[in-house]
Amino acid sequence: MASVVSSAVSVPSFTGLKATPRANATATTVKVAGPKLSVKASLKLSLKEAAIATIAASASALLASNALALEIKLGSDDGGLVFEPATFSVAAGEKIVFKNNAGFPHNVIFDEDEIPSGVDAAKISMGEEDYLNAGGEEYAVTLTEKGTYSFYCAPHQGAGMVGKVTVT
Repeated sequence: MASVVSSAVSVPSFTGLKATPRANATATTVKVAGPKLSVKASLKLSLKEAAIATIAASASALLASNALALEIKLGSDDGGLVFEPATFSVAAGEKIVFKNNAGFPHNVIFDEDEIPSGVDAAKISMGEEDYLNAGGEEYAVTLTEKGTYSFYCAPHQGAGMVGKVTVT
């Protein structure tokens, strides 16, 4: 029997792939690494079918990992002027969603003196005068250059609303 590790992500472009059970098939084990993906399926497959299943599972895992985003609260649940969490790490290319929670208006400005060399702070920051004015409003950014990035909320920086992300 073949064990195929896959995600529960539906990928429309792979809906035409079907694994047909076969008697006397060679046992094959396929493992696909991905964030928090551990759905297992057991199938009897030929080697060709196992290769197709491997490609489909890999594509599903890749699409699932790209769909994931880290959510950062702007303002604590009790109204504190902070980013929650204030310090965190993400993989290069992972989406970060800053979500207005409490104590707004807020914005997200990356400090041009505390980001990796060659990164344009204006391209990854909100404008100094742009604000998220209501609960649930979001600003999303994807950082691709590895390094440490410092950021702040312009109207609340003096109150300590600052953060740091490490991109690995």
